[in-house]
Amino acid sequence: MFTLVGGHISPILVAAERLGIRVIDTRHEVSAVFAADPVARLSGKIGVAAVTAGPGLTNIVTAIKNAQMAESPVLLMGGAAANLWKGRGALQDIEQLKLFAPICKFTATVTSLRDIVPTLRKAIQIAQSGTSGPVFVEFPIDTLYPYEDVSKEFANAPVGKGLQGKIASWYLNNYLANLFAGAFEQRDISPLPVDIPMPVFSVVEKAVDMVKKSKKPLLIIGSQCMLPPTSVRRLKAAVESMGIPCYLGGMARGLLGRDSSIQMRHSRRDALREADCIILAGAVCDFRLSYGRGLNRRAN
Repeated sequence: MFTLVGGHISPILVAAERLGIRVIDTRHEVSAVFAADPVARLSGKIGVAAVTAGPGLTNIVTAIKNAQMAESPVLLMGGAAANLWKGRGALQDIEQLKLFAPICKFTATVTSLRDIVPTLRKAIQIAQSGTSGPVFVEFPIDTLYPYEDVSKEFANAPVGKGLQGKIASWYLNNYLANLFAGAFEQRDISPLPVDIPMPVFSVVEKAVDMVKKSKKPLLIIGSQCMLPPTSVRRLKAAVESMGIPCYLGGMARGLLGRDSSIQMRHSRRDALREADCIILAGAVCDFRLSYGRGLNRRAN
């Protein structure tokens, strides 16, 4: 887990160390997420980063957007003001869920200790299912610190006198009781099943038929081909067995090694104009392919 230490998330880091989870402290929050991203891409598992509330989270927007564009499953855990003090001028309190909703597949705030495990399981499942991407779970500070510390904080809260004070005191006591209710019950921590899209057989058959009929096929392999469930070794073996001339881009660079006889490195524009069958595998017609304008119009 990558992080930059902050008061709002210190209990997460302490607990991770106790569980034997390696915690790597960076010099800037954005570096923590930029490190978690490639871990996810290269391992095929989820990358994890934890940063503190407010400015700690605003510092990592670029890295989370990068993970979204790369379809990289990253779990971002962020600190937050106590649920009770949100919107009241608490330290480093901003609307964090609204900030990350447009660039994360899933955002959630933990409202009680019993919700921590289910929320994390769901977040990890969503991050790795379908088109993978980043998810954000917000941990208000009162869901992380011990009961003694949290109750002491609420005990010092001004509640006034008379009936109003009694109502406020009753509300705080009930809030505290609900916050820690069921906190120490055993919960299932096993991963939830992940839904990984698989190739449609009819589409694969159609592509095979096109390649068989072509005389000058060309294969363009991009970053998304490197994502699960197919391992890099199986992908390499499949590409080499087809023997189709190919260009590699993004994370696929280096897939075939230095001395591949089918990997082309130059004159891609000319090859795209002459090919009669072009397969875009994990690649799209963006600026790198001139938005498709450079492809042979008569090619399949």
